[in-house]
Amino acid sequence: MHSEAKDDLVRAQAFSVAERNVIYHAIETRRDVRDQFLPDPLPDDLIARLLGAAHHAPSVGFMQPWNFILVRDATLRQRAFEAFERANEEAALQFDGARQDSYRALKLEGIRKAPLSLCITCDPDRAGPVVLGRTHNPRMDAYSTVCAVQNLWLAARAEGVGVGWVSIFHDADIRALLGIPERIEIIAWLCLGFVDQLYGEPELAVKGWRQRLPLQDLIFQDGWGQQQR
Repeated sequence: MHSEAKDDLVRAQAFSVAERNVIYHAIETRRDVRDQFLPDPLPDDLIARLLGAAHHAPSVGFMQPWNFILVRDATLRQRAFEAFERANEEAALQFDGARQDSYRALKLEGIRKAPLSLCITCDPDRAGPVVLGRTHNPRMDAYSTVCAVQNLWLAARAEGVGVGWVSIFHDADIRALLGIPERIEIIAWLCLGFVDQLYGEPELAVKGWRQRLPLQDLIFQDGWGQQQR
């Protein structure tokens, strides 16, 4: 194929400037929502679109190891919140002084306030004992499932749906609550719902917990620690 034809093919596969800008806008304005959820239920067709986006994530060996457990029941969500509160108190005690005060000041009410919780799991046996691309890194199934989380999160941003990732749990509590088998890995508990606002910058940056690192400090060239020339 002539180089001119190859260039035309590459350009034909690229998005238009407007489409490209939408993708970057979704990435840059995605937020982890902790408290600002509205009680309005999410329409079923919207939930289906979000799950469809997650299911189109890349997966090593095309194993598609994910499952999605929709948790709408208020009693289950309250029990999940109680499990979170127990773990959250343990987490608070790991910080000292003013840092602990700042941690306790964060509002983490997503489980109770969001109308939908979503537990995303990883089945390591989905594609059998030997998986193309996982032969030398057994964690590739979990990494693939995290890609599904990110797909869903970006689709949710485009739909005006807030998402919060709750990671402060004892795994056994959620496993018992939802009847998840031991061989299945729990990857994420997400809270989903419409929101009354999104922070212009990440909430933890706005509240002084931590700031975004300069990208140039994180880029090496041709080896660890070698700055770009």
